[in-house]
Amino acid sequence: MTVTVFRALHHGRSPSDPLVLPGPWDAASARAFADAGFPALATPSAGVAAALGYEDGQTPADEMFAAVTRIARSVNVPVSADVEAGYGLTPKELVARILDTGAVGCNLEDSDSATKTLKDPQRHADWLAEVRAQAGDRLFINARVDSFLRGVSDPAEAITRARLYVAAGADCVYPFAVPPEQLPLLREEIEGPINVGPLPGSPSVAELGRLGATRITFGPGLHRKAMAAVRTIAESLRAEHTQATEGKEGTERPERAD
Repeated sequence: MTVTVFRALHHGRSPSDPLVLPGPWDAASARAFADAGFPALATPSAGVAAALGYEDGQTPADEMFAAVTRIARSVNVPVSADVEAGYGLTPKELVARILDTGAVGCNLEDSDSATKTLKDPQRHADWLAEVRAQAGDRLFINARVDSFLRGVSDPAEAITRARLYVAAGADCVYPFAVPPEQLPLLREEIEGPINVGPLPGSPSVAELGRLGATRITFGPGLHRKAMAAVRTIAESLRAEHTQATEGKEGTERPERAD
C-alpha cells in the first residue's frame, strides 16, 4: 500500500472518528489487526522490543528493521514504523532503511531514551528537515513530542516543538503522554494532524477525537493486553495440570505389604 493512501487517511475525518492504528509486534498480530478491518497499522517500538526479548529502547537497529519488514510484508494495509530516535543513522541511511522494510511511515522522537532528556527543538527540527529532504513524499513522518513525557507540564513547550516540526516537514505530531484536557489547546495552536496515545483512565477514542486527536495509537498497550491473556491461559493450563496430577496421585493405591 502506498504512502498516498496512508496520508489520505489522516485528512477529512470527522472529529468523533479519529484514525485508529493498532500496534502489531509481529507478523501474526499484524495479520489479526488487518483481518479485523483496520485500514493501517503502526508498530510500537516497545511492543516489538518485548516480543524480541529486549527492554524498550534496547533493540538493535537491524533487529527492529527486520521485525518491521516481517510485519509490513504480512499485510495488505499501510504500515508505519516506530524507529525511536533513528538509531544514530544519517537521514539518508535512515530513510533508506525504513523504505526497505516496506513501511510507508515512521515515528521519530525528540528525546534521548538513554539520558531521558529532551533534544534541542531547533536542532531536532533541522534534523527532521533533512529526513524530509531525503524522503521527499515517499514517507509519512510522525514527529513525537516528548515534553510531557519528560516532565514539562506547560503545553507551550509542546506547542513550540510541534510547530517547529511541522514547519520542518512533519506530516503529523505526537505529543506523547499529553493530558486529555490539554488537547483542545493543542488542536487550536497546532496545524495538521495530531496523534494521541490513550493514558490509563483516558476518555474513549471518540471523545479523544472530539478533543482534538486526529489519530490514535496505543504504544505497547495492546501487546501488554495480549500477554496478560497469555498469562491467564498459562495459569489455567498449569492449574488444570496440577489438579489432574493431584487427582491421579490420590487414586493410586499403595503397594500391599504381605
